[in-house]
Amino acid sequence: MTGPVLDRRLFAGGLAALPVSACAILRPSGPTPVAAGVTVSDFGTTDMGEPVRLFTLTNRAGHTAKIMTWGAAVTSLTMPDRTGVLADIVLGLDTHADYVARSRNFGVTIGRYAGRIAGGRFDLDGRTVQLDTGGAAHSSHGGPVGFSKRNWTGRVDETAAGPGVAMTLVSADGDQGFPGELVITVTYRLTHDDRLTLTFEATTTRPTVLNPTHHSYFNLSGAADRLVLDHVVTIDADRFTAFGPDKIVTGELRSVAGTPLDFRRPKPVGRDLATPDEQMTIGGGYDHNFVVRGPQGTLRRAARVDHPASGRRLELWTTEPGVQFYTANAVEMIGRGGVPYHPRCGLCLEPQHFQNSPNRPEFPSTVLRPGETYRSASEYRFGLSG
Repeated sequence: MTGPVLDRRLFAGGLAALPVSACAILRPSGPTPVAAGVTVSDFGTTDMGEPVRLFTLTNRAGHTAKIMTWGAAVTSLTMPDRTGVLADIVLGLDTHADYVARSRNFGVTIGRYAGRIAGGRFDLDGRTVQLDTGGAAHSSHGGPVGFSKRNWTGRVDETAAGPGVAMTLVSADGDQGFPGELVITVTYRLTHDDRLTLTFEATTTRPTVLNPTHHSYFNLSGAADRLVLDHVVTIDADRFTAFGPDKIVTGELRSVAGTPLDFRRPKPVGRDLATPDEQMTIGGGYDHNFVVRGPQGTLRRAARVDHPASGRRLELWTTEPGVQFYTANAVEMIGRGGVPYHPRCGLCLEPQHFQNSPNRPEFPSTVLRPGETYRSASEYRFGLSG
């Protein structure tokens, strides 16, 4: 996961939104012009008086992704069903104030560390690092004020592949207890062939650990009041990282065979949810990290989701060693447009390293050192089921 050091000028200077460019492209299915490109609008103000910007990416087909600077979060993503009807296929909220007050991490960038670190502490180079747990027993998703609760800086990043936005955050040395000043950029791109791509790059001034991920809740029906129990899921994994009773992974890479977590062949989300199983009880449903087949660092498929009724299809491809599959087990609230969100209203596919890796030397390392550059890439590929 490391490579040549990036020129830090890539992170400097371009922190303010650049001028937006767009071009008129004909929609492939008809003569209506589509303005492919990026537009930027206001989406609120932080408590510190900083503007929250919303970047709308539109590809040549007229499909859109909206990403706000708060939490570097995807707030909307439209894709067509088999009849060509567009619908929003991610869960979200109406305003920035809603995201601050009551978000369940809808669409956000999680960091510095996705998932739990036991006791909020780990040893690094002979020194014990104690993280801010916010009074909880363990550190979770980077701490009480992790990356999902920060206002990132966005700039337009358009290429021939499609419109994009680069979101950058500077995390101070000691932020939430993590050592080293970290400069991290996540670049979102909505390609003209309907891939939402995410690339992470980061550097640090001191040895630290890093495990960012993306946390969109997908509902391919396009109707957030419908549960995802009928979504058919395939996960390209033979093993998962088993939980202990406190929901901390034990280090065991357990086989999925004979368990409700066996998604090696396609099956509906709801088929095995009620199956008596210790792991399902601990997770409150599906909330598990799967060990993706194939070598870490290579872009390969991790999961596929099909929605038979609409015909929409999603595939996750990633360079990460794992994918967290979560079925909105704890979501109970009013969502965007006043629609009630209930448990199983969406599903998350979070590409990541394994939880608690800093305390599990047998897991792939998440250590990042000065002079190294963290890089990872993931793609959410959309289409129609064949």
